[in-house]
Amino acid sequence: MDLMGMMGKLKETQQKMEETKNRLNSVLVDEKSNDGLLHITITANRVIKNISISDDLLQDKEMLEDYLVNTINKAIEKATNVNEAEMAAVAKSGMPNIPGMDMFR
Repeated sequence: MDLMGMMGKLKETQQKMEETKNRLNSVLVDEKSNDGLLHITITANRVIKNISISDDLLQDKEMLEDYLVNTINKAIEKATNVNEAEMAAVAKSGMPNIPGMDMFR
């Protein structure tokens, strides 16, 4: 087994992971409440970029709070799925082929 080659491959994979993390800052995920009164935009790295609230929701503080919690959580879940899929793809492509270590395949 070529240890130096393996170390080079791991270093290359680390670099690709960093590049992917940076790229995910520009991947936007949109989430709306079921009735469209609240709209959240979040990056795939789970940073909220925009919140748009209908005037109808501003009349009811409790309802607005519920909408925010539910919609933000759904946006975070979607963004996490995108993030994990992208990072897993990079990790899988960079894993050296070590017998018995096929947990990423």
